[in-house]
Amino acid sequence: MTYTETYREQLIDTLNGLDLKQVDQAIAWLSEARDNGNTIFMTGNGGSAASASHFVCDMLKGASYKHDKRFRILSLHDNMPTLTAYSNDVDYHDAALEQLKNFAKPGDVVIAISGSGNSPNVLRAIQYANENGCKTIGLTGRDGGKLGPLVQLQIHTPEPHMGRIEDAHMIALHMICYQFMDVK
Repeated sequence: MTYTETYREQLIDTLNGLDLKQVDQAIAWLSEARDNGNTIFMTGNGGSAASASHFVCDMLKGASYKHDKRFRILSLHDNMPTLTAYSNDVDYHDAALEQLKNFAKPGDVVIAISGSGNSPNVLRAIQYANENGCKTIGLTGRDGGKLGPLVQLQIHTPEPHMGRIEDAHMIALHMICYQFMDVK
């Protein structure tokens, strides 16, 4: 087999390992948050931050436009001036946490994406969210890292390859978003 054939086959195996009950639970929590006017916050680093931003775009437009019920959702790393100010003046590990202190309320949902599950800024944000009445969801890879046991709902991709972890995370996020896009 070629490299691309091998990658595809391994990705299919990875996707077959997704626990769809966890994805369905995330859909239920986001539906409840939307219906109750709660906010959904996203956080992640690198490729996970890009996936979080993509998901926010899909939910703001695709799952909200022309719908009577709309999502309140934002990504904590998309405001670059705020992110860099906290990173420079306080500590990057607190950049998402400090934003949650400004905005998060009990009943809100905080979704963290981390392939390793060990990003300190993500862990601190989730810990704060747990302590302040938010629901927490983690999309993790490998062994789940420290994030897996910290979140209330884990969508875990038990795969060592970061590319396939990120692929599976994006597929799970698309499953969530398209549930709302395809159902009016």
